[in-house]
Amino acid sequence: MNVVVKRIYEEAGHNDGTRVLVDRIWPRGVRKAEADLDAWNKDVAPSTELRRWYGHDPEKFDEFARRYREELDSDAGREAIKTLRDTVTGKRLTLLTAAKDADHSQAAVLADLLSG
Repeated sequence: MNVVVKRIYEEAGHNDGTRVLVDRIWPRGVRKAEADLDAWNKDVAPSTELRRWYGHDPEKFDEFARRYREELDSDAGREAIKTLRDTVTGKRLTLLTAAKDADHSQAAVLADLLSG
């Protein structure tokens, strides 16, 4: 499966495949009725505690990624990943996030995990 990361504020591309929002909180300024996505899987997002600790500080990214992978290795995390994989129709999955720095977001960690 080909997995890519995009900000939800970017226009959908014709080759995005299945588009899934992987943030726990709905993004500001995006109307649900106008969001071009196939699913919202907030269960695969990091816990509120981890998200608050991280605060999208790039210097904490490596530790954030380690802790997030630990969360995904739990029973609930594995079930959320299974649900995410079951959502995909086709060979391409676009993980959507509202994070300003998508390269240092949970979507990037998740994309790496799913691609590996």
